[in-house]
Amino acid sequence: MPDTRTYEGGCHCGAVRYTVETDLSTVIECNCSHCAKKGFLLTFVTPDKFELRTDRAALTEYRFNSRHIGHLFCPACGVQSFAEGETPDGREMRAVNVRCLEGVDVSALTITPVDGASR
Repeated sequence: MPDTRTYEGGCHCGAVRYTVETDLSTVIECNCSHCAKKGFLLTFVTPDKFELRTDRAALTEYRFNSRHIGHLFCPACGVQSFAEGETPDGREMRAVNVRCLEGVDVSALTITPVDGASR
């Protein structure tokens, strides 16, 4: 049975803040060039499960490769705590960096590797 909970998250300096409702039984570690270099552990949610409490205009966006995902980060501390994009079938999604969620012990999570480097 899923263990969906609400988490507070954000960047290092606190300028980016959000709440997210997610089940951390499904956390991925992608080996694409972007995720691997940044050490992301990701959980994915629909927009209705994610509430950005920071003005989106205050964030900086980075897009690479197919440019389908907007990697948003804090211009002050540089931490990328979430991204916005679409699933392959066109549904909106948010990719949340689990390392940026408060109170989460990442060493206790089950991590699923994903081969994003081959895509």
